[in-house]
Amino acid sequence: MDVRGVVGFVAIAYLPAWLMTLPLWLTGQGLTWAWSPLVLVAMMFMPAVAALVVNRWISPRPKPLRATGLTNPGGIRKWWRYALLAWLAPPATMFVALVVGYMLNFYEADWTGFSGLAEQLQGGVVGSAPQAAGTLALGQIAQVFLLGWLNVIPALGEELGWRGYLVPALLPLGQPGALLTSGVLWGLWHAPVLVLGYNYPTVPVVVSFIMMTCFCVLVGALLSWLRLAGGSVWPAAIAHGFLNASAGLSLVFSAAGHPVDNVSAGLLGWTGWLVLVLLILTLVMFDKLPVRIEQPKEEGISRGVQRRSRR
Repeated sequence: MDVRGVVGFVAIAYLPAWLMTLPLWLTGQGLTWAWSPLVLVAMMFMPAVAALVVNRWISPRPKPLRATGLTNPGGIRKWWRYALLAWLAPPATMFVALVVGYMLNFYEADWTGFSGLAEQLQGGVVGSAPQAAGTLALGQIAQVFLLGWLNVIPALGEELGWRGYLVPALLPLGQPGALLTSGVLWGLWHAPVLVLGYNYPTVPVVVSFIMMTCFCVLVGALLSWLRLAGGSVWPAAIAHGFLNASAGLSLVFSAAGHPVDNVSAGLLGWTGWLVLVLLILTLVMFDKLPVRIEQPKEEGISRGVQRRSRR
């Protein structure tokens, strides 16, 4: 394993991103600061910067774009099916997670009246007008599937690092080890904003660290599968972008008077983790995970023989 490259990547991905959060602390406003969304987006590009710096200067590679999966042999023809799955699966998975939370009585839903959405957007004014609330909901859902493509751009900033560079770099640990390690590092990377209440503002900081790490390990395993099976980082970036866009669905289907708690509802919550675990187990059962990775042809006595390894 390229220890120097991995350590360099982690340092560059972490330190500048963490320093970017200083204004959130210095202003005393935390995540409520008007410029905090810009800070969070800027942070997302640091893993990509780290990957490019490592591949260019710390552990140089002849084809850094190919090494991170930004380009690949065969181009889009090789991974477009994974991209289609990456577009449609995150919203569907989020919806299933909400259904599971509802069935376990940890998510209060209004599946057809959308009263929670109306309450949030218009102070409950349209709570007695189902047709108007339905129009609002359709607009929100359309944004998930269409405007979610805008989220792919900053998501690519993260994926070029975590799945583009780090997961392949950790493969000497074996795929389970690579997926677990990269997921933990990804989760802890969020530390400065987790302390400020990011994603899990209702629980102690230590619990938020644990929950974010568990979430990142589970989601990271699925994103890594897209990266390795598709041979490109683009499906993982698309899935990450639409995963972020799908977070709003928990509000769309919520019931008025019942704020959504990420601890127990949606994919961030433990009820949603059940869905993620089921997806991972399904890939394992159908022999899709660990991914069978094609190795380059070798010269000499094995010339012309294509080897496959399963890590």
